Amino acid sequence: LEVQKRNWIIQTFMINESYSGPFPHYLGKVEIDSSLNIVEVTGQGKNEEPRDLISLNQKDGHVLILGPVDYEKYTILKVRGRIKPIHTLTKVGINFEIIDANDNPPIFNQTAYEITINESTLQGIELINVTATDSDSTEEYKTFLFSIDSVIPETEDLEFTINKVPYFGNGTISFKGCLDHKKADRYTIIVKATDLGKPKPLFSFTNVTVNINPGNRHRPMFINQTGPVRVKEGEENVIFSRLQVKDEDTKGTKGWNAVYAIHGDKNNNFKIKTDPQTNEGLLYVNKPLDYEDESLKNITITVENEIPYFTSSMSGGNNRGGTRQMTVIVEDVNEPPVFDELKPISLPKDVEVGHHLGTIVSRDPDVKGTRRIRYTKGEDPANLVSVDPETGKITTARILDRESHYAKDGVYVITVNAVDSGSPPQTGTASLSIYIARENDNAPSLIVNTFNMCQSDKSSWVNVTAVDPDEDPFSGPFSFKLLGDVKKMWRINPEQGFAGHSVNLTKGQNVYSGLHKLKLEVSDFQGKKSLHYLSVFVCKCSDATKPDCSLRKAAGFTVGMGALGILFFCITLIIGLLFLTFFVSCEPEKIPMDDDEPVQHLMKSNTEEPGSDCY
Repeated sequence: LEVQKRNWIIQTFMINESYSGPFPHYLGKVEIDSSLNIVEVTGQGKNEEPRDLISLNQKDGHVLILGPVDYEKYTILKVRGRIKPIHTLTKVGINFEIIDANDNPPIFNQTAYEITINESTLQGIELINVTATDSDSTEEYKTFLFSIDSVIPETEDLEFTINKVPYFGNGTISFKGCLDHKKADRYTIIVKATDLGKPKPLFSFTNVTVNINPGNRHRPMFINQTGPVRVKEGEENVIFSRLQVKDEDTKGTKGWNAVYAIHGDKNNNFKIKTDPQTNEGLLYVNKPLDYEDESLKNITITVENEIPYFTSSMSGGNNRGGTRQMTVIVEDVNEPPVFDELKPISLPKDVEVGHHLGTIVSRDPDVKGTRRIRYTKGEDPANLVSVDPETGKITTARILDRESHYAKDGVYVITVNAVDSGSPPQTGTASLSIYIARENDNAPSLIVNTFNMCQSDKSSWVNVTAVDPDEDPFSGPFSFKLLGDVKKMWRINPEQGFAGHSVNLTKGQNVYSGLHKLKLEVSDFQGKKSLHYLSVFVCKCSDATKPDCSLRKAAGFTVGMGALGILFFCITLIIGLLFLTFFVSCEPEKIPMDDDEPVQHLMKSNTEEPGSDCY
């Protein structure tokens, strides 16, 4: 078709997208005068994309296509040229219109899909969506249908379906029938997408894998039911029965695993666990049974699975499992004797050996409790008591101080045993607390009785502290008293009354350096007295706050080697004179003490000045 408007010659050719060869392919001829030539040809298909697709003979105007063209990329191609000779102003415009064809199949977004569902999934539920797209432009060519091409493995009572109406995106897969994990634990579905193109529709495939989790299609049922079971009274945390069940579901799955429950056990005497290997119910004694209270117990055991039982019906199913009625016979055993309440007893002051403290009473808890009971002593570290084997009478075997290390806070604990005559014999044990009465059986004593003091013109003092192991009121506060004529040189503060647990021993200004021995009387709160000697070393000190006379005492024994002979002679002479004086004039002096007061035998000394007293 030749159209001349102004200085243009316009001509159009049609190219079918579906043509696939052979090439070059003749399209037609540009109608111009044979005396003219077309020159300077440019445009799409020539020097513009898609390059080198169009061939135009400049002399005869024949047009060829050199390869296929894609409508989805180019719907029209435009080529321009000029007519020779040059003086003419005529130009040529050639249009190539592309005819769309169904050249693109629908393509799935994924080459494979995979899902996992439970065996109990009900039919009609949407399982998964598959997605595809078609690149064709014409509405007819880009519309496609989904279909199930095949299912592996094939099943008679199970059908997978997908929506079949014309659709542009998603295909929804569901199923009809019942899933059975035992028949197949996995299905591979080949899904096909086919467009509506003519004359030949195009299509593609994808794989959908559906994994089936095993469910609970079979209820557990008790098997091998037997008669009553027996349990010995007093037993605890022991297995006394193994309950067996049958379940046709896949072993080790939640639909096979058994869950047991106990009903009618009001006192919680029993508990049950599942053996994970055998699925058996292990029945334990949770709390000890007592034949005398109940010799027969009736309980009910039920069994279910970890996940609910289901059927292939739309309503699902219930989870009622097997049920077993059980009779538990409690067997009587020889139980140890039990004690009546053992109240604490007191050990009075000044008690004598053989004193009756109390009597043990026990009984046989068995129904036929006519067995003879004998009593023995258990723990008695101080051997304080005796126990009569026939009557259970407890008497003292020795005297025990409250301050004994065997007693804690004045309480001494023993154990006693009651042994029956059963076969084998059974022994019951009980503890008995004995309270030991408080007594004033200890005199006060001093923590330290040797002291150092510094020689000075001023008064100085040291602290003297007394202790008493007795408890209140037989201990402190204490009364302190210096004995002898020492008031001009020594005194205590406070001088009268109960001073607590300590007093200050004060040195006068005229006390000479050397060793001084003082007598100190200490009385507890109840007047129990004790007599003590204090050794006080007085010396010149380099530090008055830290008296230390040890170096001064040691210096008195340091002599030169040159005077050793003279010293030995003087010592021999002095010893001789002392023996002579002893036989002639020395007579020992006695210190009277009360017979009923515990005292310490102390040596007498003159603390006024050095003298020749004998010891």
